[in-house]
Amino acid sequence: MKNSEPENLGAHSRRTFFKSLGTVAATAATAQVQSVAAELEKINTEKIVGPNAVPVTLRVNGEKLQLLLEPRVTLLDALRNYSSLTGAKEGCDRATCGACTVLLGDTPIYSCQKLAIESQGIEITTVEGLAKNEKLSKVQQAFLDKDALQCGYCTPGFVMSVTALLKKNPRPNADDVKHACAGNTCRCGTHPRILQAALRAAGVETASKTEVVDYV
Repeated sequence: MKNSEPENLGAHSRRTFFKSLGTVAATAATAQVQSVAAELEKINTEKIVGPNAVPVTLRVNGEKLQLLLEPRVTLLDALRNYSSLTGAKEGCDRATCGACTVLLGDTPIYSCQKLAIESQGIEITTVEGLAKNEKLSKVQQAFLDKDALQCGYCTPGFVMSVTALLKKNPRPNADDVKHACAGNTCRCGTHPRILQAALRAAGVETASKTEVVDYV
């Protein structure tokens, strides 16, 4: 009797353990199935738009811009060809030159790679929205003061990238500027003056000519 009682208890414990394990596994499997079913239901109930034009409302430079666009239209195309906002330029159309840079919220983005329909509900700022009461922003003014442009085609994109940088980091150093503008290209090669302009806008004077030349 003394030896059989522990064995029965042990057998009972093992049976209880495996039974509870099976219950947990079944519960987890059921929860997973329900989760997948919920996701499928959500996808099936989402509204499909297009391919024809649909109403799109963008908030650009503090104002509502109501357009009728096909869902495939990019934000850059919407700004340039469906409104009068031509400051963002179409360069490579491949997210490499940065000429089309605008701010989505406070984040600089390539507008050639963002669908207009996906840009609804977030404040969009283009280069046209920087000047207030006919007064240039400090970044725009610094680009003029430092002659940081040649043909000017890439300039709006650089101005927007530097503006975004100063919103995040009001006192950047040269390396910060280089990093912020790494996605922008000036085919005229005026990067050193762009660096000077960015530092001027931040109230930081260039330490030496070498620091500027190192930009390229």
